[in-house]
Parts: sequence; structure tokens; C-alpha cells
Amino acid sequence: MSRLKELRKYVDEELMRMEDTKKRNGAFVHLYGVSLAASMISEKRGMDTEIACMAAMLHDLAAYRSGSYEDHAHKGAVLAREILEKLGLTTEEETEIICSAIYHHDDKLVVDSPMDEVLKDADVIHHCMNDLSKEIKDKEKKRYAALRKEFGIDRYLS
Repeated sequence: MSRLKELRKYVDEELMRMEDTKKRNGAFVHLYGVSLAASMISEKRGMDTEIACMAAMLHDLAAYRSGSYEDHAHKGAVLAREILEKLGLTTEEETEIICSAIYHHDDKLVVDSPMDEVLKDADVIHHCMNDLSKEIKDKEKKRYAALRKEFGIDRYLS
């Protein structure tokens, strides 16, 4: 089994523990949606797609576990490290890259490392394109416009 498949199996088991079906379904849609977006963005930018997808699969898991988004990015990085060390799926360097991306993924107005940016952008793509009827958050508008330009999508949806 590939590392990504093994991690997804672990995440799936975690999400299945959520009692609220609507929240659980939303968690699946979001984590897999961000993972797909991370795959596309990392491929386009010549980055490690597997690592990007692994970060995406873990990025909001702490929030889903606790039911709270308070400081979820920082707590998520701690949880991701615990999971990755437990499963033994990554090298120390890969774990650092994944945890950094998760730690910084909520800082949408700041530019961080290239992999941090892949996860932020993947998160924004999913937030903005999963439900086109929702208004785009102010902190995501500039990043979303840049992503649309990067991917050659001429019109800007607001």
C-alpha cells in the first residue's frame, strides 16, 4: 500500500468516529477536495505531490477531532507529527515539511515556504470552488485571484 493510501485509511478511520453525519461528510469532502487541489497545484509547481497530498489529508484533522477551529492550524501540526511518527510513513525532513504546511495553512495573507503555499492555495481553492454560492472570504480573495490567473481562468467569481 502506498504511503498516501495508508494515511488516507488512517484519516478515514478517524473521520468515521465523528457522530454527526453532516459534519463527517463535510470533513471527507473537504480533506479529499483539498488533497486533490494540492495534487494539481504541486504538480504544476514541480513540488512533491505525495507530500502535498499528505499535508492536505491531515490539515484540519485536529479541528474535526476536537470540534473547534480555535488555533486549529497549530494544534493540527502537533497532531500530524504524532500521526506521522506513529505510522512511520515519512522521513524527519518530510514530517517537518508537512507539519510546517499545516502549521501555516491558516495564514492566508502571509507568504511562507513553497509547500506551505501549496497547502494554503489548495485550501483556498476548495473553500472558494466547492460552493460557488458562498461569498469569498476577504483573507482569501487576493490568493484566489492569483490562483485563477495561475491556472488560466480569466473571469473572477466573487
